[in-house]
Amino acid sequence: MQDNQKDSIFANPLDKVATFSFDDQVVQVFPDMIKRSVPGYSNMIGMTGVIARRYWQPGTRVYDLGCSLGASTLSVCHQIDDPNLEIIALDNSEAMIERCERVFAQEALNSDGSARNIQLECADICEYPIENASVVVLNFTFQFLPLESRLPLLEKIVAGLAPGGVLVLSEKVRFEQADKQDTLFDLQLDFKRANGYSDLEISQKRAALENFLQAESFETHQQRFDQAGFAHNCVWFQYLNFASMLAIKAR
Repeated sequence: MQDNQKDSIFANPLDKVATFSFDDQVVQVFPDMIKRSVPGYSNMIGMTGVIARRYWQPGTRVYDLGCSLGASTLSVCHQIDDPNLEIIALDNSEAMIERCERVFAQEALNSDGSARNIQLECADICEYPIENASVVVLNFTFQFLPLESRLPLLEKIVAGLAPGGVLVLSEKVRFEQADKQDTLFDLQLDFKRANGYSDLEISQKRAALENFLQAESFETHQQRFDQAGFAHNCVWFQYLNFASMLAIKAR
């Protein structure tokens, strides 16, 4: 497996900034990109496994929807050392899946060195069935879905969760109050600058993500959780304008 590379995709001026895509170029730099762009990323990923350990029910599955290079799946594996644990990890980027296969071959192992029971699929998460789950993870995936696809996906997740099951949803969020939105947005730009991104890189990546990443408010997420049929939900983590939420199905 190739070493992770530094993200310099937007370092030089581009004649035309194309819509962002999880292609080979992005996959090569993805670990560096997300670490330097998403405040609190490592905390959210690390705690995903801890949450899974609390809510996973033997005989049920864990789903990692939009698994990218498998960070959330690996976090779950580190916390649940059980050969009966079954994880289904999905992503619709062939480049991500190809690289993720190599990551899992090296890192997703039982304590005895055998491979974990992980089913890795290149698939559309809106079309893939969710069955017999107790933990579903949507870490930085939901924000890239069309708005009209979001409630149907949550309804499918609720239907596929066992009683007492949990959804972990981590996202970039926006705020209804303009002053709060502006303050936290500006601080995120400062976070990127502090991590070595130039103003040119920040501007060109923002243009690439425009209309591709559609962030929503806490209130919108919470209302949708209620509509989908979750019993209750909460925000358990926030760092600037990135956050993670739990939505739990009634027992």
